[in-house]
Amino acid sequence: MLVLLPPSEGKATGGPRSAPLDLGSLSLPRLDEARAEVLDELVALCSGDEAKAAEVLGLSEGLRGEVAKNAALREAGTRPAGEIYTGVLYDALGLATLPTAARRRAGRSLLVFSGLWGAVRIGDRIPSYRCSMGVKLPGLGALGTYWRTRTPLADVVPEAAGKGLVLDLRSAAYAAAWKPKGEIAERTATVRVLQSAIVNGVEKRSVVSHFNKATKGRLVRDLLLTGATPSGPGELVEALRELGYAVEATAPERTGRPWALDVVVTEL
Repeated sequence: MLVLLPPSEGKATGGPRSAPLDLGSLSLPRLDEARAEVLDELVALCSGDEAKAAEVLGLSEGLRGEVAKNAALREAGTRPAGEIYTGVLYDALGLATLPTAARRRAGRSLLVFSGLWGAVRIGDRIPSYRCSMGVKLPGLGALGTYWRTRTPLADVVPEAAGKGLVLDLRSAAYAAAWKPKGEIAERTATVRVLQSAIVNGVEKRSVVSHFNKATKGRLVRDLLLTGATPSGPGELVEALRELGYAVEATAPERTGRPWALDVVVTEL
């Protein structure tokens, strides 16, 4: 099973005494050339006009310090990606508190998409950075389009998935970088989390960001803890229901399309 995750906006900093970035050490080495190109563009942008860089990156006044951090990415300290990414989803996932066997499964099965790196595994050592998939770099354009059309990501993700299930938990911006097609799409399941509430005696369902992120993190954690290895979307639905999740599944009407799963929650 390959689990596709978004990164987090907030990120921990790299250790001051830790080794700097080594692109050649990252997983999925076929992405290294594209990673270097994006890194060069980002560092050049952030080494120049701070106001322009902040505008391109969509940074508020209070986040201007992220520009200088990006400018020093090649020298900055690194940590495993699983420690760099923070926020609601990663707090619920709780990688640091997983027992050894589950942590090993996480290392094999989790793939985090990134505007800067394309995709990394949680053990890959990276510096803290600020560059979302929605950014349009001056020399490369929109990064979602760049990773989808001008890099080998379309080949790399299926290779990483092998013949197994793909559980796609990415947000829309990161889903733009790779879209499953053909046979792999038929063993891909996307997940939407809906909050159910009774209003005036009628059930109302809505997508709430906090519930969405926390539930996805908890869902992945539970799968890692149990060691579940569903081979396809149908078995995934069964596994999640056994874990106590209320899941509604929609099989694709046509071949070459992913399954759509709704996980319905009332509280965290």
